[in-house]
Amino acid sequence: MTQQDHSVSIVASGHTRFGRLNDATLEDLIVEASREALDDARVDASDIDQIFLGHFNSGMVPDGFPASLVLQADPGLRFTPASRCENACASGAAAVFAGINAIRSGAADLVLVVGAEKMTANSTADVTRALAGAGYQNDPREAGLSFPQVFGIAARAYQERYGDPLAAMARIAEKNHGNAMENPLAQMHRPLSFDECNTVSEQNPLIADPLRLTDCSLITDGAAAIVLASPERARDFPRQVAIRSAVQVNDLLPMNSRDFLAFEGPRRALSQAYQQAGVTLEDLHFAEVHDCFTIAELLIYEAMGLAPAGQGARALEEGTVFADGRLPVNLSGGLKAKGHPVGATGVSMHALAFRQLTGQAVGRARAGAETGLIFNMGGAAVANYASVLQAKRA
Repeated sequence: MTQQDHSVSIVASGHTRFGRLNDATLEDLIVEASREALDDARVDASDIDQIFLGHFNSGMVPDGFPASLVLQADPGLRFTPASRCENACASGAAAVFAGINAIRSGAADLVLVVGAEKMTANSTADVTRALAGAGYQNDPREAGLSFPQVFGIAARAYQERYGDPLAAMARIAEKNHGNAMENPLAQMHRPLSFDECNTVSEQNPLIADPLRLTDCSLITDGAAAIVLASPERARDFPRQVAIRSAVQVNDLLPMNSRDFLAFEGPRRALSQAYQQAGVTLEDLHFAEVHDCFTIAELLIYEAMGLAPAGQGARALEEGTVFADGRLPVNLSGGLKAKGHPVGATGVSMHALAFRQLTGQAVGRARAGAETGLIFNMGGAAVANYASVLQAKRA
């Protein structure tokens, strides 16, 4: 049997709209995405063996024990083991990987994975403080940094080492907003021109020098869900996307202990994911990556192998990462325009990739896509999750 035959598969998905969802609670979002995934799978909820919920929280909602909120989606889920997974902005991928490991261990055949976050009921300052808790707290030089400031430091360091990245960052923002225009689930449906993104203005102020507003991802509410199946159980489903590889690499939390621009954690996770899946960069048809800030997407291009260190702009100049390019990146609009409900992000990436690979793309489709890459990152390149997905055809 091939490696693909042994792979855990995604067999169904659910996904709420992302945005400022004032009328929805965290529970509402979890229930909506879970129900859609169960309906899509056409299974009785009592067939689900385990549940994993990706949720960061960090004080953004009072729900400190939300795993069993998934049980509200269907009476058949009652008494099913449910656990919350948290790994900063990679909490969603952490939940997906926990589900994969439960199946690989033989403890489950069907797993429901949900990711959710309710953020917009808080002020921007409060959300910024909550997210900053994912940084290193035992060094006063780092404990006081917000994540815009962290990635502002990265952009300045990039400028000093390699040259000004701001134009490339503006191209990334323009690209991702353009992609989101065709995604009905995305938070931001507003096209932005290169000049708008590349100019500091009243509408596009500096957030953390040199990051402009258009370089920063959105504060978002939303949820996503997938159903995972063992190889044996997956045969019962009409649509299957095999998870050919699932690699987690964690790096040191203190930024002053490593070369941030080297992006060693992401680079290792991506390289190992290719190797585990038996693919090369040329075999991939699209990628959904963690563009929490535009400088992060630029660094991810280099970590992926699209360009050497310091030359990530080439992926934009050569058209590689655009919707009609060789390897489109963030056809969904990415965190930049689709939105970034922290715990939901990694699950959303897998859910939308599943739909892309089964001919049900939400928004822009990559014609004939067979293989996709997902990269979800927690903190400043600390918790790094890379997976390669492949459609399984009858």
